[in-house]
Amino acid sequence: MAARRRQSGFTLVEVAIVLVIIGLLLGGILKGQELIAQAKVKGAIADFSGISAAYHGYQDRYRAIPGDDLGATRWTGATPGNGDGILGGTYNASAGSGESRLWWDHLRRAGFIVGAGQRQPFNAVSGIIGVQTGDAAGGSTLGGLSQLMACSTSLPDKIALAVDVQMDDGDGATGSVRALAQSSPSPAVDGTSVPAAYAETGTNVYTVCRQMP
Repeated sequence: MAARRRQSGFTLVEVAIVLVIIGLLLGGILKGQELIAQAKVKGAIADFSGISAAYHGYQDRYRAIPGDDLGATRWTGATPGNGDGILGGTYNASAGSGESRLWWDHLRRAGFIVGAGQRQPFNAVSGIIGVQTGDAAGGSTLGGLSQLMACSTSLPDKIALAVDVQMDDGDGATGSVRALAQSSPSPAVDGTSVPAAYAETGTNVYTVCRQMP
């Protein structure tokens, strides 16, 4: 009489163990993604807070606006601003020695931020961080903001919303933090820019600007 062939396979216990392991792995991945997102939110908030602190520190020390500082010749080779009390130029200027780029050079020479030169720093998602006054001519922009503001580009919708919630009112169209729906890298922020409420689709990207406190 021939011996019966035993069928091999997983027992219910083994299958259950595998499913538990997969669940733990997926949970760990999702938790890791959430931690990364939270770190980017904290980084964006720290960027805005750090710029504000550096600005006020510079004003306290030199009685001038970085970038606009006529006395920046105190540093060998530095280009001074015109001293008119308004930071000229746009936050996204990519060349030349406009005051919005000199802003970074003056702050770096004074030791308030790290680095060297006039180039704008990058944020946690590889967008740029820049500074300008209203529409760059002192007029209003983004729904009425006319004062000195810092702008951070390419922020994903979830991060942009969280930054606004933690720093302002959570609405990109109102308050001291405004958002511009971004369809191209480093868009112009001027008198024609319309602030946008946030829409979490997973694909929307925003330039977020905060009026300098």
